[in-house]
Amino acid sequence: MIDAAAVATTPTLTGERIRLVPLGPEHAQALFESLRDAESARLTGTHQTFTREAIDAFCASRADQDDRLDWAIEDAGSGSYAGGLAVNEVDADNETAGFRIDLVPAYQGRGIGPEAIELMLAYLFEEVGVHRVGLEVYAFNPRAQRSYEKAGFVVEGRLRDSLLWAGERVDTVVMGLLRPDWLARRKT
Repeated sequence: MIDAAAVATTPTLTGERIRLVPLGPEHAQALFESLRDAESARLTGTHQTFTREAIDAFCASRADQDDRLDWAIEDAGSGSYAGGLAVNEVDADNETAGFRIDLVPAYQGRGIGPEAIELMLAYLFEEVGVHRVGLEVYAFNPRAQRSYEKAGFVVEGRLRDSLLWAGERVDTVVMGLLRPDWLARRKT
């Protein structure tokens, strides 16, 4: 059973090298800058551009959301913004949730993503009570797919030609992780 209170307020989660902290107004500038990175936009399939005002409003509204979790990923040593992680599509009836993660270029390839994902999974499976966590990754991002597989996610299917990027149609790879599989991995 989903614990709605565990979704209503985003907690701070602390790892060895990072902290997941509630996304708020203090992260607006860093988030705005990260959204302007062309490669990050491609990897996330983000066609739209965002104004600073829209990002300010988004960050200011996160504390009012009671149906999703929005975290800033911060470097535990410096407090620098390393990226964002959002849990969305929480379905209490089916005990499922989806998520997305993005890292700023300076923090990519340093093992920050897997640490953030593991913190999030522990919270979702142990505190929120989800049974399944799902995600989507574009086929032109095999590095991310391998990272998700290392975290225990399995490929469940493909949405063919679901993204049109720079004139090329790209598949979406659908992945998921179930609580029993995650628990079994934690014991080894």
